[in-house]
Amino acid sequence: MAQIIIKNVRKEFGDFTAVKESSFTIEDGEFFMLLGPSGCGKTTTLRMIAGLELPTSGEIYLDGEEISQKPPSQRDIAFVFQMFALYPHMNVRKNLSYPLVSQGMDRAAVKAKVAEVAQILGIEDILNKPVGGLSGGDRQRVALGRAIVRDPKAFMMDEPLGALDAEFRERMAEELRALHDRMNATTVYVTHDQLEAMQMGDKIVVMNNAVVEQFGTPQEVYDKPATLFVADFIGSPSMNFLRFDGVVEEGATDIKMGEQVVGMPRQMEGARGSLVYGIRPEHIKLTDTGAYRGSVLATEYLGTTQIVTLDTANGEVKARIDSAQPAKVGEAVGLSFDAATVTMFDETTGQALKSELNQEVLARG
Repeated sequence: MAQIIIKNVRKEFGDFTAVKESSFTIEDGEFFMLLGPSGCGKTTTLRMIAGLELPTSGEIYLDGEEISQKPPSQRDIAFVFQMFALYPHMNVRKNLSYPLVSQGMDRAAVKAKVAEVAQILGIEDILNKPVGGLSGGDRQRVALGRAIVRDPKAFMMDEPLGALDAEFRERMAEELRALHDRMNATTVYVTHDQLEAMQMGDKIVVMNNAVVEQFGTPQEVYDKPATLFVADFIGSPSMNFLRFDGVVEEGATDIKMGEQVVGMPRQMEGARGSLVYGIRPEHIKLTDTGAYRGSVLATEYLGTTQIVTLDTANGEVKARIDSAQPAKVGEAVGLSFDAATVTMFDETTGQALKSELNQEVLARG
């Protein structure tokens, strides 16, 4: 397995720019997520690493070697597609053995390697079955097995669980992460599902409109979003945004939004202009006496917690609170915000007003 370095990579298709000057490092053995909405450039980035697309400019390093203009056959990278891409006229055993046979490996070694991979994936009982009659989950395991059997330097996975139903997808995500941990493989995984990225990834690159918006661990991306887009895209429900114009006075402990007052994170003293106050739903408490007021519009029961939607002077706000706490539609309540968890944004640029942690996270990209 190997480290992968992306340096100022750009990809153009005629007048359309799919990826703009992307830079990040995937460490040896990491499970690395490329996350973003459809059309953001994540799959194009993956295909450039694999050699299925050549970058217009920039450099790609695999295990210390510059590979940006090399064909896929010279990169020692395995690719797992969303739609499995198995050979329908072959059974499972032949699908797994085909990459090894094509490389000229002797029959005994091929048999031993196929048996080893089948055991890892728990598919020994279907080795002689045709792939056409398999369930979606089993076909995905076979597709993974065909990639694993080669012992490549890195694995590229383009939404490999996208064709599975929700329940089975969650189980396969757990199995895939466990498989990665056993193999200590360098894996680059494309997804548009932020919950999947948070569940499986060691590091996440969030892309939007061909640009890398943020690069960091799941916790860094969630707790300290670098842009308004990241804050809105990550989280379910997403971050609440309270917009206001003004200046945050030096030494102030509160921010006035019209007649409302909210707590201020200390590092934001001196901020001015069109500002956005961002707060996660779980960092809001409903109280009887809070200075910031709202009325309950709706509640959504989720078992141990509930999502309460509130109407405030700055628009709708969602709070995640204990399901045992009463919240009645139409009730007027106070909202208490944990100022230490707030992220402030410049609405004009969309960028977070950066604390030291945010600056460190952005520097890694």
